[in-house]
Amino acid sequence: MFKKLIIALDFDNAQQAWHLINQLDPALCALKIGSEMFTRLGVDFVTQLVRQQFFIFLDLKFHDIPNTVAKACLAAAQLGVQMINVHASGGMAMMQAAKASLAGCTHPPLLIAVTVLTSMSGKNLQDIGISNALDKHVLHLTQMAFDAKLDGVVCAAAEVPAIKARFGESFLTITPGIRLAEDAKQDQCRIATPQQAVAYGSDYLVMGRSITQSPTPHTTLQTILQSLTS
Repeated sequence: MFKKLIIALDFDNAQQAWHLINQLDPALCALKIGSEMFTRLGVDFVTQLVRQQFFIFLDLKFHDIPNTVAKACLAAAQLGVQMINVHASGGMAMMQAAKASLAGCTHPPLLIAVTVLTSMSGKNLQDIGISNALDKHVLHLTQMAFDAKLDGVVCAAAEVPAIKARFGESFLTITPGIRLAEDAKQDQCRIATPQQAVAYGSDYLVMGRSITQSPTPHTTLQTILQSLTS
């Protein structure tokens, strides 16, 4: 069930990011901080947004040995963000270590596993030696995340119904690759419109350029939200 629209902050500098952020209402949307923004602006940028009461998805996709990922997840949680993620392909032990690292947190973030990036196709999986069909591989990785007691997965919108059917409505789905119908696919492969994603049952929709590159981002955001609740 649709819970929140997350805006991906992918900018070259802080000035551009704050120009957008200052037009947004924390009550209407969440913010995603990925590798680019975190590398450029660091921890201080994250904590500033937390202080402004934004729901923050820290999208760093940890993928390393279990001990390293566990410590990274704890460090991320201590920033006060509401959602963090790891790559499911890092394995069961890594995901279990990540989950265990949050046990002592008073307000632990949602811990989400990335299945297959929405920029990838079945051919891309074959290129890296994975022979399973893409949809089957997504379900395989989702099963691992579910068994590791994570809170949900990142997946394409079209994969949500199968995930919800197998793992239940409470197992969260976060769907990037969300575009307005008139927008170009750009570097995404498995895409959907906001309306399609909600119809599929997605919980959190991640949108970037459709909003961030709009001449009137606040108006665009409001129009999208109204279309999802009408």
